[in-house]
Amino acid sequence: PCKPDIFAATYEPVTQPAIALQPCSSSRICAHGYDAASNTLALQFKGKDGPGAVYHYANVTPEIYAEYSKAESIGRFFGQVLNDKEKFPYTRIEQEKPDDEKAAA
Repeated sequence: PCKPDIFAATYEPVTQPAIALQPCSSSRICAHGYDAASNTLALQFKGKDGPGAVYHYANVTPEIYAEYSKAESIGRFFGQVLNDKEKFPYTRIEQEKPDDEKAAA
């Protein structure tokens, strides 16, 4: 299974809530987290070589998050319900690179 990118889980721009990511079992999604105070769902998708980009989805109520969490396929639930830019606008969260990657760049 894909393990969450620890840097994505710990670095968030000031304007976004910091949301801890938990690994999950999905062919599309590597890890997820939820912030009830801001109704924000954080999803880290799978990349080519491991954890990929993290996105924050707004307007995800606790009820929708509960449905997502219980879904037989969270990837399918995402595609059918959450992948609606008007209802659930999203923001790509910039991820800080580890020091060894910064030095190589």
